[in-house]
Amino acid sequence: MGLKNFFDRIEPNFVKGGKYERYFPLYEMVESFLFTPKTVTTVAPHARSYVDMKRIMTYVVIATIPCIIMALYNTGLQTNMAIAEHGPSGWRAGLIGALGIGYSPANPIANMLHGLLYFLPIYITTLVVGGIWEVIFATVRRHEVNEGFLVTSMLYTLILPASTPLWQVALGISFGVVIGKEVFGGTGKNFLNPALTGRAFLYFAYPAQMSGDTIWTPVDGFSGATALAVSASDGYQNLVTHGISWMDAFVGTIQGSLGETSTVACLLGLAFLLVTKIANYRMVVGCLGGMIGFTLLLNVIGSDTNPMFAMPWYWHLVVGGYAFGLVFMVTEPVSGSQTNLGRYIYGALIGFMVVMIRVINPAFPEGMMLAILFGNVFAPLIDHFVVQANIRRRAKRNV
Repeated sequence: MGLKNFFDRIEPNFVKGGKYERYFPLYEMVESFLFTPKTVTTVAPHARSYVDMKRIMTYVVIATIPCIIMALYNTGLQTNMAIAEHGPSGWRAGLIGALGIGYSPANPIANMLHGLLYFLPIYITTLVVGGIWEVIFATVRRHEVNEGFLVTSMLYTLILPASTPLWQVALGISFGVVIGKEVFGGTGKNFLNPALTGRAFLYFAYPAQMSGDTIWTPVDGFSGATALAVSASDGYQNLVTHGISWMDAFVGTIQGSLGETSTVACLLGLAFLLVTKIANYRMVVGCLGGMIGFTLLLNVIGSDTNPMFAMPWYWHLVVGGYAFGLVFMVTEPVSGSQTNLGRYIYGALIGFMVVMIRVINPAFPEGMMLAILFGNVFAPLIDHFVVQANIRRRAKRNV
């Protein structure tokens, strides 16, 4: 209560006419993060609820917790396995050794702590750099700090490889926030997903380090290709010979970006988002339908030269960033379709495109990132045709 009273006392200095009126966005950002908003709609027909946009964004962050846990564990596991083969190197390994924690892949605590040393620097860099841009634009425009950055910062961190240099992390989130969102007016007005926009910028700007197969280099002298890279070159049937089973990919104990490897963690997040009605199930159904349908067609067609034609849909589901993108990117309401039928079409387009890119374009075996951005661009057009079709149907009924 003492903290709440403190904010109540200083509030007159930040509201209109106050001494620090210009800095009201900063005050509002901290105050609304710590406490429930004071105002609520009280008249019909609007819902009378204290659940505002910040609380919705908080639900999404909560949904990422399983992915964060698996990101810490799997990153530490893969690093400790590499250390067991090639020996320790770098400041993280030195710190782990100094603390006496050890590098045993069989020790869950050692894996979690080692993974935390990769996750935290990337997340803190994302939060600080992206937060600075958010505050700058909010202050200049004299509006609230966009709460959507709580989600953007977390999602952006989870879709990056663990070995991403921090200066690239800062550059990518700057591009994603400024070019992907703020130039269009901020949260609610962007037509591209800011986290994916930043990730795409890094991919095209630094393809050697941000390639579609996400080469994983946790320690000096070691590099490893992801399951999609192996599938594209040798076929998914040979994943087992590379030490990757379907269950490994489903659980997430394989190499890949920080939070994208575990399908089961993503599905736990999806369940939470569906139960709380934050995510729209139509987008999920459409994306799964598009992916499964086109995969089955390619399986029937087959190819003697491209092993990706034979990959079944349940492998597409668990490798790469498909599951993570399906749960946290496809269902993102701002950049997706707004009509019910349009959501099915929007999801199906993304599901179709991700398989198209993975299979038809062997130079880029991932595909989910570009497929979602492609869907973002066409979402308004999809809604336009759906609305026009409804208008024509109603006009015919009235003739």
